[in-house]
Amino acid sequence: MEKKYPVPPFTLETALQKVQYAEDAWNSKDPVKISKAYTIDSEWRNRDKFVNGREEIVKFLSDKWKKELNYKLKKEYWAHTDNRIAVRFEYEYMDEKGNWFRAYGNENWEFDENGLMAKRYASINDLPIKESDRKFK
Repeated sequence: MEKKYPVPPFTLETALQKVQYAEDAWNSKDPVKISKAYTIDSEWRNRDKFVNGREEIVKFLSDKWKKELNYKLKKEYWAHTDNRIAVRFEYEYMDEKGNWFRAYGNENWEFDENGLMAKRYASINDLPIKESDRKFK
């Protein structure tokens, strides 16, 4: 059985580790690598999109980074319980036309006993910014 450490039940220390690992993985922009942190049948709600399973995760992320160029993400721990973690995040990206955006959001994560994320629910809002207003370079 595959495991993705740390596994639940989470302590503050292991929840913080899980958040950092997620940030590092997403900043790699490697959809296959990222998908391996999720269960085979993981459920996502990302904005107005519903994604189910690793294959759809890989496709979703591949499509995302074709449109969201120069992507850079920062996640921040918010709270946790035994097998759940809540985070807030912001990321910046440039679209195909050279316009910059900062996205703000919250995610709720639920993990299985092996530390794989079974559910991910994300609410995200985009704010147009000037390139000179970027935080993450």
